[in-house]
Amino acid sequence: MAITTVGVIGAGQMGNGIAHVAALAGLDVVLVDVKAEAVAKALSTIGKNLDRQVAKGGIDAGAKDAAMARIQGGTDMSALSAADIVIEAATEREEVKLSIFKQVVPLLKADAILASNTSSISITRLAAATDRPHRFIGMHFMNPVPVMKLVEIIRGIATDDATFEAVQALADKMGKTTAVAQDYPAFIVNRVLIPMINEAVQALQEGVGNVESIDAALKLGAAHPMGPLALGDFIGLDTCLAIMRVLHEGMGDSKYRPSPLLVKHVEAGWLGKKTGRGFYDYSQDPPRPTR
Repeated sequence: MAITTVGVIGAGQMGNGIAHVAALAGLDVVLVDVKAEAVAKALSTIGKNLDRQVAKGGIDAGAKDAAMARIQGGTDMSALSAADIVIEAATEREEVKLSIFKQVVPLLKADAILASNTSSISITRLAAATDRPHRFIGMHFMNPVPVMKLVEIIRGIATDDATFEAVQALADKMGKTTAVAQDYPAFIVNRVLIPMINEAVQALQEGVGNVESIDAALKLGAAHPMGPLALGDFIGLDTCLAIMRVLHEGMGDSKYRPSPLLVKHVEAGWLGKKTGRGFYDYSQDPPRPTR
């Protein structure tokens, strides 16, 4: 199956990044969000990120203009009817994703592929709520999408070979390297990464070290480019908590219990960089550790 038009649902950080790389790869893009202001912000962000690539010599100005011209943004889901694949990039809450699929499925072409950018939720379970489990797949991009090379591809139990091959080819066209993951809670990257962040939060709670020392230890002692607490803030502590809960429920193992301190931060609305406060205070430059 040849994919020439990509639909993206959700104009947030992940959605605008997916739209960016798809358009730059020569694909027509339909970017849809329930909020018109989110779409406008996404288009502005894509333009700025493309300008950054031009300034660094990665692309020329003509490629930037052509990419922007390929993106159609709006709030009407019926615009997705022309898409060969629709990638859902909404918040990491299963009920939100299922609601979106219920709305969009009747609008799609019979042979259109549905993909979810979920970072942890069962692809098989999401697929079963649609009319096309054989044409449903997980396509988990890394953040920030224009920079990170990896895409995890996750087949549900019903995903057919044609769908898998089409999505593999799409990822290649977008310039991504793929890792095929089985449909287990949190797949590969977050199965390993998020419990590490959770353990760093637990170490902070227990007073093993403060924010600065824990992040410095992992940066300098394990050659990580970013400390685990700073990374949690970057990902979003609400997302980290949601993934830990999926792991805890799906695996039934106490080692995946979310740290109480992580829960408290989310309850307080201290979700990290996107809210201006998490384990760091982003109202200052450079950000100041909060503990």
